[in-house]
Amino acid sequence: MSTRSHNCLAGKVAVIPGGTGGIGYACARRLAGLGACVVLLERSDLARAERMAAELSGKGHGAIHAAVDNSQSLLNAAQEIERRWGRADILVNSAGMTKPVAHKDLDGLDDELIDQIFAVNWRGQFAAIRAFAPLLRARGQGLVVNISSIAATTGIGSNVAYCAAKAGLDIMAVALGRALAPEIRIVNVSPGVVDTTFVPGRDQAWNEKQAATTPLKRIGTTEDIAAAVEACATTLQFATGTVIQIDGGRHLGAV
Repeated sequence: MSTRSHNCLAGKVAVIPGGTGGIGYACARRLAGLGACVVLLERSDLARAERMAAELSGKGHGAIHAAVDNSQSLLNAAQEIERRWGRADILVNSAGMTKPVAHKDLDGLDDELIDQIFAVNWRGQFAAIRAFAPLLRARGQGLVVNISSIAATTGIGSNVAYCAAKAGLDIMAVALGRALAPEIRIVNVSPGVVDTTFVPGRDQAWNEKQAATTPLKRIGTTEDIAAAVEACATTLQFATGTVIQIDGGRHLGAV
């Protein structure tokens, strides 16, 4: 758990697309524990998202329907958050999807899957920033944290399109870090292998194999990534337009 002051984010509102996922909800717990009101954006099971929001520490949390591949639904969510909470200070873009396709299987990565991967893993993040920018800009201290991946730089990931989308997300942080400063900071947190069910078909044996070839000899946890997001919101106040790798040294190459 956090060692920061319990109320250092009191009065702030954190919006988390993909907030019911493993990394997203770990971020929600961290930020709520620091006093923020957390709003989970959920595309399908809103009742479940509302229950998860109610289980967070503190008060004032909630859940709103939104799909990151639907820009209008993100605009609607921003309007509802302004109406109900009056502000948005932190946006954690943790929504994402992928499907394993061997990099040499060119036919397996068809146009429909490519479009879906970019819609959810790049366009959706940009659309969320676009929708919430007025609220994030309003108090001059807005923060966007995008959950990226070391696949962006290693070229090793679930499929080629996923690697490309995350590379695009990293350069988006550079471009928007410059364009939206000083009112809004943009920081990407870039995990390696994380112990979640995000990538279908990866089991414990696969995780153990990856841990053995990672310099710090384990794979990441959702709390590792959430701790980095917490740092972006608390102590790393002079960072923008940059990527922070939280991967146990995996980007250094296999040991």
